[in-house]
Amino acid sequence: MTSTAPDVNSAQGILQLGNAFAQAQAVLTAVELDLFTALDAGPATGQDVAARLGLHGRGLRDLLRLLAALGLLEEEDGRFANAPGAARHLVGGRPGYVGGALLGAKANLYHLWDGLAETLRSGRPRSAADGFAAMLADGRELRRYVRMMEGSLEPLVPGLLKAIDWAGRRSVLDVGGGRGALAGRLVAAHPGLAGHVFDLPEMEPLFGEHMAELGLTGAVRFHAGDFFRDELPRADVLVLGHILHNWPPERRGDLMGAAFRAVNPGGLLLVHDRMLDDGRPGVDNLLASLIMALVTEGGSEYPVAELAGLARDAGFAAVDHRPLAENETLVLCRKAA
Repeated sequence: MTSTAPDVNSAQGILQLGNAFAQAQAVLTAVELDLFTALDAGPATGQDVAARLGLHGRGLRDLLRLLAALGLLEEEDGRFANAPGAARHLVGGRPGYVGGALLGAKANLYHLWDGLAETLRSGRPRSAADGFAAMLADGRELRRYVRMMEGSLEPLVPGLLKAIDWAGRRSVLDVGGGRGALAGRLVAAHPGLAGHVFDLPEMEPLFGEHMAELGLTGAVRFHAGDFFRDELPRADVLVLGHILHNWPPERRGDLMGAAFRAVNPGGLLLVHDRMLDDGRPGVDNLLASLIMALVTEGGSEYPVAELAGLARDAGFAAVDHRPLAENETLVLCRKAA
């Protein structure tokens, strides 16, 4: 891999950083074309790739060589193959596939960044006020949204599967759990665990389809509702993953209170987000927080200290935190027995 971080002390490096959107669009386009899945069949020339994907061919060799320079492909004697990372994470149908998150970013987020200056001037998001409701009503858009969320979740699942001693827990509720991607994996790994998902009613058909695909119909239960209006089902362990960052602090406090009421005595609330380090937040997490400004009315990423305060205000007896994955933090909130 020959790509390096730009030297922002030089004019060329600053120009490279400012034009990084072009590299991103090249990668997103390759995922959109399903190029990496096509190469899973074996090394191929540019002509082979064009034939497999129905492409004209102009610009394709440059794209393939760019992806090789970025470390996603390997090139030998004019033939291209997936590099190990792309083979693990960009081939459709693989357990580690994150292409759904990238496709969602291309379709739903990429164009919003062009309006960042206006959001900074007005404080208003760039997505339409009724955009989420419209997405829920559009079956195709809803499926794309779910794939994006699951793509973001996939790298975190191994850590969540071993985050606590699940053997001592009888039930888990994933709040905003969509199709049950996490709850299904937890139940499959711990057959004695009763799985529950709480989400909006529009998610229930997709949940049913996914549980049937996993052979878990009946093993995980779906609860339809709105977590700002309806009480959450009780469980030994609740999960709030990539939920709190959608809301301003006062609404986050409301959700923490609802979660406290739903956790059984002696149980746990697991919260994970791209939390901000008060000292020196990472670039990726600051970008994630700016995305919240672009797509929500008052959401943002937040520091662990803020969440710990909300947890104690809600009534949790102890709060601990640890890294869950690169850029992701897991906070464990314990309820007294």
